[in-house]
Amino acid sequence: MEQGQVKEWIKNLCAYAGEDDSFAREFSEKLQQDEEIYKEFVYYMEHGNFACQAKVEGYTVVDVMIWQMDHFKARLDRDNSGTRQNGDRMVLLAFNTLLDMRKEPDQYVRKMSEETGTDYPEKY
Repeated sequence: MEQGQVKEWIKNLCAYAGEDDSFAREFSEKLQQDEEIYKEFVYYMEHGNFACQAKVEGYTVVDVMIWQMDHFKARLDRDNSGTRQNGDRMVLLAFNTLLDMRKEPDQYVRKMSEETGTDYPEKY
């Protein structure tokens, strides 16, 4: 996949996700700096599914998506998160978080293990 095609796809994905050109540029730059996550993103582009090969501290982009959905469940229930009816936004934010996680893994691993949703009886 050519880099120009990837950038155009990112621009379109950001537009569908409600993000502006500035977000698209920043995301594209971060993505290009991480070969492993870049390959995962291209795989998603080409197949519409996740290879789950790119990992940060054992977590994949799917793990991040599940955590984000679980963590923000209350916001999703109120439907003010912008992600409930926007799968493109969910995917984009999960990849963006995985890229951020690469730079500060301890912070995200802690959050993913401690900050969970409220949908299970043992929570409180």
